[in-house]
Amino acid sequence: MTAKPAHVTFDITGMTCASCSARIEKVLSRQPGVSDARVNLALERADVEGDGLDPATLADVIGRAGFGAVLRREDFAAHREADEAQAAARRAEERQTLVRLVISALLTLPIVIGMLPMMTGLGEAWISPLWQAVLATGVMAVSGSRFWREATGALRGGSANMAVLVSLGTGVAYLWSIWVMLRGWADPHAGHGTDMASHLHFEAAAVVLTLIMLGKYLETRAKSGAAGALRALGRLQPDTAEQKTADGAVRTIPVEQLVAGDTILIRPGARVAADGVILTGQSSLDEAMVTGESMPVARGPGDLVITGTTNTDGVLEVEVRAVGADTRLARMTRLVEEAQSGHAPVQKLVDRISAVFVPVILVIALATLAGWMLAGADFETAMVASVAVLVIACPCALGLATPTALVAGTGAAAKAGILIRDIETLERATDIRAIAFDKTGTLTLGAPEVSGLYPVEGVSEADLLRVAAALETASEHPLGRAIVSRAESDGVTGAAATAIRAVPGRGLEGMHEGATLRVGSERFLNEAGIDTSRAGEVAAPEGAGTLAWVAADDRLLGVIGLADQIRPHTSQALADLSARGLATIMLTGDNEAAARTIARQANVSDVRAGLLPGEKLDAIRELARTTGGHVAFVGDGLNDAPALAAANLGIAMAGGADAAREAAAITLMRSDLRLVAAALDVAAKTRRTIRQNLGWAFVYNLIGIPLAAFGILPPVFAGAAMAFSSVSVVTNSALMARWKPDFPKD
Repeated sequence: MTAKPAHVTFDITGMTCASCSARIEKVLSRQPGVSDARVNLALERADVEGDGLDPATLADVIGRAGFGAVLRREDFAAHREADEAQAAARRAEERQTLVRLVISALLTLPIVIGMLPMMTGLGEAWISPLWQAVLATGVMAVSGSRFWREATGALRGGSANMAVLVSLGTGVAYLWSIWVMLRGWADPHAGHGTDMASHLHFEAAAVVLTLIMLGKYLETRAKSGAAGALRALGRLQPDTAEQKTADGAVRTIPVEQLVAGDTILIRPGARVAADGVILTGQSSLDEAMVTGESMPVARGPGDLVITGTTNTDGVLEVEVRAVGADTRLARMTRLVEEAQSGHAPVQKLVDRISAVFVPVILVIALATLAGWMLAGADFETAMVASVAVLVIACPCALGLATPTALVAGTGAAAKAGILIRDIETLERATDIRAIAFDKTGTLTLGAPEVSGLYPVEGVSEADLLRVAAALETASEHPLGRAIVSRAESDGVTGAAATAIRAVPGRGLEGMHEGATLRVGSERFLNEAGIDTSRAGEVAAPEGAGTLAWVAADDRLLGVIGLADQIRPHTSQALADLSARGLATIMLTGDNEAAARTIARQANVSDVRAGLLPGEKLDAIRELARTTGGHVAFVGDGLNDAPALAAANLGIAMAGGADAAREAAAITLMRSDLRLVAAALDVAAKTRRTIRQNLGWAFVYNLIGIPLAAFGILPPVFAGAAMAFSSVSVVTNSALMARWKPDFPKD
């Protein structure tokens, strides 16, 4: 029996405003087993969490509410297919909306031109009531039918949405005009000219529908552009791969058939089909779409390659390490999807308002109608004011304010190499006061080099290096590899030591040419009874880095300095953060001297060295208390995961451990610390855009509804204002999609 999932995602069709998404969330939340339901209006997607979910039942519930639902499968290829299908559906909707708009505009224009003399007080209308009715009927059939269909579906599902308001407003104006015209023809004493024309509102119904259709078209285009980053990520993985078989033959297969351990060829101009390691070949890879790195990066044997990156020149032979949903590209896409489907804290208020907004507007429209009639106005005057209330109050702008900004902001960040896990991260990132950094692998490259050789008197640098390399040849420790690498580059060779034994936290010992060799800390040598008092002969300067003490039997041979190299742009990045008023702190397990050397180079204002992983965690908690809960931590290692999780904002380097990335709220897809400030910038700009949009939507309704109710704003202008409001909100968000980090490309 197939296990029921704990998470399902549906692509939703038929949503038009915040009331629609709120309605779907409401009906889904009522279903057994559902613990959380989030519906994103901009992405047209519903994410449902729970225990033992039945996708068929949930899709049926969404259908009964008046909307369409298509289940998304979990694998990466299916996600890509769903994105392409949704993009195709949006393009079809955009074309259909454009056709409706053009036809409506062509039918509306003669009505407006014909009524212009009367509306400006310059004379009688140039167009007869009959032609007004014919043209307006065409507009109602072409554009009004869309809103009637949506309104019927919403009412059948027990809710009211934007389409209900539009249908009521334009329908009442149209039917009233038909009634006035028929009454005039039936009454031989009624005039057929100016008197009748002044009581017709065909132009209001036609113009409102045309303007709203214009708004829907511009809105559809802007939404499509705002969500483009996510679809672009989905398109990066190629459909096929060139697989090299055991007998050396090369065949083209679908990427879904690749498994870890396969060998694939990546030819010049082709995209990498799966994450892997280069076996043979040298080339430069364009990683811009995945990491935001502007220039192609040189890659050779032993280097990792990422799905979706482009090979620019040489032929590469790659061993597959991860495919499908396990690739870095797939994980990146999931992170962006999760962030874009979230709800900002302020959005929860919007959702609650949207759920009751349309019913409240219907009540206000009825109250407007009744109020005007009680005040002595005729039905027509009261009806026009009521229609204006219905038209101007369409909650499109309110529903699109948050999701369009969120989609655009997180998409722009992803293109720059910044992955934001969720919407709450945006809130936290704008309040940071202090940023703590791990040293090794974060501020530095994490690949130490020999900074100096300091032998005692009577020992040459070559002999010191030969002895140390003899012990470190088999070592996997970064310091050991640095010593061996220096020996190879200096041409220092010799036989490897035997009976090598690692002493945890101390160093290595082994046998070489009949002598017992030791390489490690000074304490290691002292514990072995070796006199290190000759250390005064060693001219190791302060800041030489980590010191590896070398001895043969009971005699000190000297000290090797090993120092990590600071990352490019680190000094600039931290200076920029300090200029913003943010405190910068280094938290490291390295010794005080090495830590302070790196701190000076990196412009770090505070250094805390010699920390164990638990002490790093304590330091983060202390910083959180002193900053009022506004501290960020940037790290890359497995031992950084607790601190990343405990910080108010955890930022992980993409090249680090999986545990670090899982614990962080933001992942930097390339190891450029200037992206830390850029991440704070894009978070602040996205939150600012959300608030601008919501402010505009709320103020617009707050001002517009009373003006309409008091008859100051006629239906035609109400329709134009409503369309402009939605378009302005979506356009403001689309501008956010053009954001780029504010630092020069290399």
